Amino acid sequence: MIKDNIKQIQTQLPEGVQLVGAAKTRSPEEVIEAIEGGLTIIGHNYVQEAENLHAAISRPVKWHMIGHLQSNKAKKAAAIFDMIETVDSLKLAKAIDKACNGFNKTMPILLEINSGEELQKAGVMPEAAARLIKEMSTLSHVKVRGLMTMGPFTGDPEESRPYFRKTKKLFDEIKTLNLENTEMSLLSMGMSNSYQVAIEEGANLVRIGTKIFGDRTYGAS
Repeated sequence: MIKDNIKQIQTQLPEGVQLVGAAKTRSPEEVIEAIEGGLTIIGHNYVQEAENLHAAISRPVKWHMIGHLQSNKAKKAAAIFDMIETVDSLKLAKAIDKACNGFNKTMPILLEINSGEELQKAGVMPEAAARLIKEMSTLSHVKVRGLMTMGPFTGDPEESRPYFRKTKKLFDEIKTLNLENTEMSLLSMGMSNSYQVAIEEGANLVRIGTKIFGDRTYGAS
């Protein structure tokens, strides 16, 4: 079933749009089946779970951090992930930079945008994004590759469209700044219920869990 789901989703993705399989709560067996179906990027929300999953899977895939990351877990995250999509502060970027210095690697990161401007949610407010990226561009071991936003978890996918559109507009505006050590090429938006709308609004990374692996007992994807 998982292999078939992957193939069906991939036929729906336009050229240039990458699929991130959201693997929170999923078993190594489920993830391996997804990889065998053609999945090349594994996304995870939690460092500890990702660490265990990473150790159990030796397949040559990329690993993306797609959940909120605490600065004190930056070192573990730097060891596991090939990209961190959820950076929303200079403090976190500096922690990742320091950790990656120890591993002699440069971490591609996305700036998480709080496109709904909701105080209780993670992400930087849109008006602060350009300034924060300028500050991050001075770091040696992280490189901003674009933006990420969540949008509503459930409901009518159309409810997500204004958030995605706002984030794409911001993405385009920052791209024109031509900031040093910054490559505005990736826009991560959309999940199982909203990825098609996200693609219409310019996403080239989509994070899909339930539509790949089926329903789970808790969480949203």
